Amino acid sequence: MDSWLAVILLGIIEGITEFIPVSSTGHLLLAQQWLPGQSEVFNIVIQCGAAVALIPLFSRQIKQLLFNLDDPKVRDFLFKLIVAFVITGVGGLALKKAGLKLPSDPMPVAWAVFLGGVVMLAVERWIRHRPMTVEVSWLVAIAVGVAQLLAAVFPGASRSGTTIVLALALGLNRSRATEFSFLLGIPTLLAAGALELYGEVKKGGGAVHEDWGLLALGTIVSAVVSFVVVRWLIRFVQSHTFDGFAIYRVVAGGVLLWYFWPAG
Repeated sequence: MDSWLAVILLGIIEGITEFIPVSSTGHLLLAQQWLPGQSEVFNIVIQCGAAVALIPLFSRQIKQLLFNLDDPKVRDFLFKLIVAFVITGVGGLALKKAGLKLPSDPMPVAWAVFLGGVVMLAVERWIRHRPMTVEVSWLVAIAVGVAQLLAAVFPGASRSGTTIVLALALGLNRSRATEFSFLLGIPTLLAAGALELYGEVKKGGGAVHEDWGLLALGTIVSAVVSFVVVRWLIRFVQSHTFDGFAIYRVVAGGVLLWYFWPAG
């Protein structure tokens, strides 16, 4: 397969799966079992394209966070985003220093996709008849920051899926949980991409030898697709549960476990 076609396909996969709760990292790792493999730098940088796509979609909220700090509610929400980001950032740096890398074995990814779907279904049942709130508590903010680390440790768990489901379990309503997860995703994904690029350039590693044209192509495709998908998802969560995504994960994870199960 031509490199440019593989990059477009991977950009589409990233754009579709980064913010719907099915795991973009898991899908990229699994796709590269069949498509030409890309570097870890590529996988991280195209996530930046998906993150950039959120900025125009959440421009109103971002403007409030930047220019309405005299409002106590806006200031409180911003501080909670910052704390969640710091938790993820400090923990992420510690994991990176400890040598955390994306797994090459698809089995852990398949397990994470499957179990994430099971947990999502369980949480949807748990909250069905519970009162939900639009107020982001400090417990939710801290838990979401930790959830992003769990998603980094277990590729396939899904950053958006883990953060949103945990927020739902703690009583935050679906629209607000999605908004908080996505707003937190902007600095988290952009910082991760910038840090990865800086580290690789500094040590003369993968980024120096990347095909920048293909990397730009994958990033642009990811951004365009992500914009369309997130715009749809924002409306979807206002009147739908995540049951469909959960069932998809259970089925997809089960098929992958069967396909990659070591021969006895």
